[in-house]
Amino acid sequence: MTTPPDTDQFLSAESAAAMAVRVRGVTKEFGAGDAIARVLRGVDLDIPYGELLMLVGPSGCGKTTLVSIIAGTLGPSAGEVTVLGRDLVAMGHAAKVRFRREHVGFIFQSFNLLPALTSVENAAVPLVIAGWRRRKALEVAADLLDQLGLGDRLTHLPGELSGGQQQRVAIARALVHDPKLLVCDEPTSALDAENGRITMELISRIAVQRDRAVIVVTHDSRVYAHADRIASMEDGRIESVAVGPRKQSGTGA
Repeated sequence: MTTPPDTDQFLSAESAAAMAVRVRGVTKEFGAGDAIARVLRGVDLDIPYGELLMLVGPSGCGKTTLVSIIAGTLGPSAGEVTVLGRDLVAMGHAAKVRFRREHVGFIFQSFNLLPALTSVENAAVPLVIAGWRRRKALEVAADLLDQLGLGDRLTHLPGELSGGQQQRVAIARALVHDPKLLVCDEPTSALDAENGRITMELISRIAVQRDRAVIVVTHDSRVYAHADRIASMEDGRIESVAVGPRKQSGTGA
């Protein structure tokens, strides 16, 4: 039996401007003819600025497909997707690439650091790609790494860092261009419990307290404590949206 979403899943029209993400009736199908697979089935979701939403559910339920659509790396088959006030469905490919580069940060389960670059060089990559002067990009990246407790690891290569330290470099890379939306796909899956906790605390402190929207795909129930809301997916639908421990405790945005 489907559990109705919490009443605060959808906000009034008057507060729509406060939404970082607004998804309505999103469907995604792959294949054609008799081989069509429907991965998303009429998904509705709002994510306000300043909120950390965790997206949970079994493998294959559509979590990664949904966040890919929200991030603009995949288009829906039907429905409306508004992110940071922009209609992603109406955007062309080049506009989406520019939008992601300027406004979206990504953190993955694998760190995806460039092995030949130092910590500060890896963290500065988005700024260099955006055309910043190298010296200024490195200064900004170094300051952020220092905030993340890696001020003494700026010149270390990825192979010289622990897993937790590599993830902090990846967090710095995701946040260095000050994105308004942070998308995290299993950010703690490669970490032990302590480093997973530290990672989520850093994401909460650096991103949410800056009034950014954060969506975290996770199977790791140990990190639920950092959620403002927890959206449960199954069979391509959001079955329920519950208030998370962070909001219940009053520590959320």
